[in-house]
Amino acid sequence: MSLSYYKTKKLRFIFIGYWFLLAYIIVALVFWFIELNKQNQQMVQYRMEQLKKDDPQYYTAVQEIEGSKNRKTTQYIGEGSIFLFFILTGAFYIMRALRRQFKQAQQQQNFMMTITHELKTPIAITKLNLETLQKRKLDESQQQHLIQNTIQEANRLNTLCNNLLLASQMETGKFTITKEAIDLGQLANECVNDFAIRFPQRTINADIDHELFIIGDRLLLQMGINNLIDNAIKYSPKETAVVISTKKQGNFIDLSVKDHGKGIEDIEKKKVFDKFYRAGKKDAKGTGLGLYLTKKIVQQHNANIFVTDNIPAGSIFTILFKNNS
Repeated sequence: MSLSYYKTKKLRFIFIGYWFLLAYIIVALVFWFIELNKQNQQMVQYRMEQLKKDDPQYYTAVQEIEGSKNRKTTQYIGEGSIFLFFILTGAFYIMRALRRQFKQAQQQQNFMMTITHELKTPIAITKLNLETLQKRKLDESQQQHLIQNTIQEANRLNTLCNNLLLASQMETGKFTITKEAIDLGQLANECVNDFAIRFPQRTINADIDHELFIIGDRLLLQMGINNLIDNAIKYSPKETAVVISTKKQGNFIDLSVKDHGKGIEDIEKKKVFDKFYRAGKKDAKGTGLGLYLTKKIVQQHNANIFVTDNIPAGSIFTILFKNNS
């Protein structure tokens, strides 16, 4: 039997024990309410037996005893309701916290499996290319093809390591951004040129306006734009174009990356920015860190990011920056 089976079985026992304990507490609370109410009835009966019917204060004493009984009953109901409310509220928050913890644990487990594959693939390809160059005599064009492929895999590995490092630093709050005036159009154009070299077989079009200045961290913004372009290339057919554009929209600067892939379901449009989340799940690519980091970077620059449909097919990721020009 697999380790996941035992974990699932253990999780099932934990949940069964949790609900059993909660049910026991509620039943015990109801039991004590019944017992206290019975005791109250017995006390009323005892006090009534002590009264003398020929006493002039008899009816007044009966009313006082009945009033005391009703107050006690109200007290038991009120206190029991308050206890029940806090028990159920605590149980709800504990259950939600447990579910969140188990979900994060599952996501981290999936992430570790994915990251292992993502790390091993470029390393294996690079090793194979270098061994081929070492052992075989190839013509110039074949050598250049292998070298280009090796550089591409090295860049892929470098991007992955940068994302992991940045995610760790952001989680611990140890990353400090530097602020400078940046021409967003120029930066986007540099990113496009870099991807054109890395992916010569892909069509990457640029519709870029220059002299669009924002205040921010050049390295972070470059990583954010690169993640969007890489995501578009990864999730769109090789024969389709990826389009990067920067435009001035009133008091904002619009940076968008368009692809012609399968698109993203409406229910997943917000989830794609969650840590470790990958749209499509089973057939999804990547580590689930790229868009998460991009959103973090965008938030660090007081900007907004969102995704819309690219009609008739694909997605458009848009970042809106405040115009500082």
